[in-house]
Amino acid sequence: MSAPPRSFVLAYVGLVLTPLFWAGNAVVARGTVESIPPLSMSFWRWVIALAILLPVGLPGVWRHRKVIRQRLGSLLALATFSVAAFNSLLYYAAVTTTATNIALINATIPIFVALLAWLLLGDKTRPLQILGIVLALLGIATVVARGDLAVLTGLQAQPGDLIMVAAVFSWGLFSVLLRRQAVPLPALTFLTMQILLGTLIILPFYLLDVFFFSGGFEVSRQTALPLAYFAIFPGILAYGFWNHGVHTIGPGRAAIFMYLTPVFAAVLAGVFLGETLGMPHVVGGLLILAGLILATRPGRSPLPAQR
Repeated sequence: MSAPPRSFVLAYVGLVLTPLFWAGNAVVARGTVESIPPLSMSFWRWVIALAILLPVGLPGVWRHRKVIRQRLGSLLALATFSVAAFNSLLYYAAVTTTATNIALINATIPIFVALLAWLLLGDKTRPLQILGIVLALLGIATVVARGDLAVLTGLQAQPGDLIMVAAVFSWGLFSVLLRRQAVPLPALTFLTMQILLGTLIILPFYLLDVFFFSGGFEVSRQTALPLAYFAIFPGILAYGFWNHGVHTIGPGRAAIFMYLTPVFAAVLAGVFLGETLGMPHVVGGLLILAGLILATRPGRSPLPAQR
């Protein structure tokens, strides 16, 4: 039997590394949120990513400037829900919830996309997909409630869990808008514009936070390294690996690798943060996994991976 083509090997390696990088995003955020305020984390992550991308992305932006000018409104809306809102909310969630919870709730993004596509776009939803959505939502409730129904009925959930649900909802809106307002740009040009516009959207909120609330952070090795990680690994590399994997092996097979994110997060959080898995995590995680399998049957479109 001949060896698999190099592109397929790279695709599978990249698709394993992508959820590892996404899991690391939650774990590193949780570990450094005491020294880097969430908005600073979000803003400087994208500034660094933009500085890396601009030399290769700017020529495409110039070539496609007419399309960009015509579709600027759509690009702004997409950047608001993805680069600006999703990541900022995720980092705010890290203040009051665990990396494991962030990853488990984050894993339900396909569920929110399917739900919002049904509500806003009128997508047909099969009975199995409806069952999958219900199971995954029950899984989220189990994780948020920490196995105690009184947490939900008494509105005592951790703020970070609810903020993370809002982040996932924001990414779902981005995904639905991406289908409704598709912008005909090459992947690199689109990514460059999303990061550029998203960074500009975050800027005024970041400045307000620095001058009136958090006071910013001290630049040191302990703060610079996490920011570099956010920019390079879950930002640029994960995006490139994901898109190469989807293009090479197809969206159905690639989507399976998303299920590794909470697994990696649980392991990393246990090793580096001392987080432990309780029964609510196990039960909620299994419900979420079952829901994802049912709701993301082969043939559904892959999710944008700009996280």
